[in-house]
Formats: sequence, structure tokens, C-alpha cells
Amino acid sequence: MALPIMAKATAVWLVDNTTLTFPQIAEFCGLHELEVQGIADGDVAAGVKGFDPIANNQLTQEEIDKAQDDRKYRLKLKYNAAAEGEEVRRGPRYTPLSKRQDRPASILWLVKFHPELSDGQVSKLVGTTKPTINAIRERTHWNIQNIQPIDPVALGLCKQSELDAAVQKANAKRLKEGTALTDEERRKLVSTEQSLGGELETALPTAISGLETFTLSGNDQNDDEEEDDNLLVDADSLFNLPDAPSADEDDD
Repeated sequence: MALPIMAKATAVWLVDNTTLTFPQIAEFCGLHELEVQGIADGDVAAGVKGFDPIANNQLTQEEIDKAQDDRKYRLKLKYNAAAEGEEVRRGPRYTPLSKRQDRPASILWLVKFHPELSDGQVSKLVGTTKPTINAIRERTHWNIQNIQPIDPVALGLCKQSELDAAVQKANAKRLKEGTALTDEERRKLVSTEQSLGGELETALPTAISGLETFTLSGNDQNDDEEEDDNLLVDADSLFNLPDAPSADEDDD
């Protein structure tokens, strides 16, 4: 159901100027019945100026009178042809505060792995501005050294279907203009699974790279033989105990 603009201010006006019930006002304004009761008690929307729905072409007096006479009647928003299509989202996507710090990482990912996307498409996908995109694209962003590219789908900033649709649209436009990605450019792109942390090839540290097959030539066997010889004990030296002192020596 369509809701009036400035719904809470409209509810304040209806509470102050009509005898409509709380459920009628709550349903028309998209509020909870207890919230409307709080408005009537002065606990909610204190200081909010009422917004006249009649003067602003959202209700008619006949509609209000009909609802006041019948407590079960539900108010209907007045049809306004000029408002047709206003529910469609325009401009950049709204990003919650908890995810706004992730936008630079998503912008860097899109710029790096989907260079065919325009600034406007990137702006709509992650809810950012073109100056921020240009700063990251030109690596002049104040925190560019600490930004790591992360898939915006993994961060919940956009849906995979939205990203795919934007990429297809950008590719179709570039193909029409004769500037589509080459096969070499496509091979450099990674899939979503890889960007989400797929298995990486194990690599040796650079300090010992190339030494994985290095051995000391001919010395290992000799060292083992020397260690074995040192462990061998002569039986004579083991059991050749010093002679016991003689009786003459004891008398001395």
C-alpha cells in the first residue's frame, strides 16, 4: 500500500484535527498503533509540526468524513498522476553506516576486475560518488595503500544479479562501440569464487626460492658413517677396569 509523504507529520495532523481511530491513522501512515497513541499522548513526535494531507493533495475531506463515520473504513491515499513511478529508486544506492567503510575495497575490486564498468555503474552498485571512484582509479585516495580489493557481493553491497546485469550492459555498450575487452584482458579477470578466497597455490618464501632441490653433494653419507663410528664402543675399553690394589700396597 502506498504511504503518504512525511507520514509521521501527517499522523500528527490527523490526530490533532480529526476523530479518526488510532488503527485508521496507523494503517494510513504506515505506523504502529502504539506509536500513534504515543503521538496523541505527546510522548512521540514531540515538536513535529503537523502536515496537512488535504492541502498537500494526499486526502480529500470526503474521504476523512467517510472514515470518521465508519470506524472500520480504511483511508485511501488520493491518486496523484504526477507521483507515478516515484517509488523507483534513483541515484546511488543507500549504504548502511556499518558497511560504508567497505566501499573503497569494493570500488577497487570493480575498477581492477571489471574495467568495462563506467563510474555511474560503479556508483549505483556500491552507493558511492564519482570523485571517490576517480580517486581510487587514479590511486590518489588518502588510504589507497591500505585498501585491498574485495568483491562487493561478498560484502553485501550489491547482489550478484545486479553485478552481472551491469557487466553485461557495459560489455554490450563497448562491443557496440568497438572497444570490447580482448581475450588477453579477459584472462586477467578472476571469478567470484577466486575473489572470495579460493585455494591459492603454495609458494616458497622468496628468500629460499630455488633451493628446494639443493643438496650437499656426497657429504650426507660420509657424515652418517662418521656418526655411526663415533657411537661404536670398544669392548676392551669398556670392560678393562683398573686393577684392584694388592695386599702389600694396603699394608703400606
